[in-house]
Amino acid sequence: QVRLVESGGGLVQAGGSLRLSCAASGRTFSSYAMGWFRQAPGKERDFVAAISRSGRGTYYADSVKGRFTISRDNAKNSVYLQINSLKPEDTAVYYCAADLIMVPKGLSSEDHEYDYWGQGTQVTVSS
Repeated sequence: QVRLVESGGGLVQAGGSLRLSCAASGRTFSSYAMGWFRQAPGKERDFVAAISRSGRGTYYADSVKGRFTISRDNAKNSVYLQINSLKPEDTAVYYCAADLIMVPKGLSSEDHEYDYWGQGTQVTVSS
């Protein structure tokens, strides 16, 4: 069982930056690939980024490449999402998720492959 708690969201002007954090409980954090997803009002939840267990592999949605950076610190049981050049269309609830890796596989953008989810943190970008 893994408990995920996101933080770092808030209200920011367009062009600004935020760093989202996700703290995980448990002693097996490095067994999980981690992902960030977001859900805008009235829309489906979308994949944003994922990172491998070691942190050496990353995968981004095309819409955020070049502006978002995912990273992790396994010693701190944490994963981060640095968001730069924020746009109003980035407004959403951002969720982190953990994918328990039992066999080697590529990073996933499919939410059904993730086993645990946080409660989300709201990011609102004003124009």
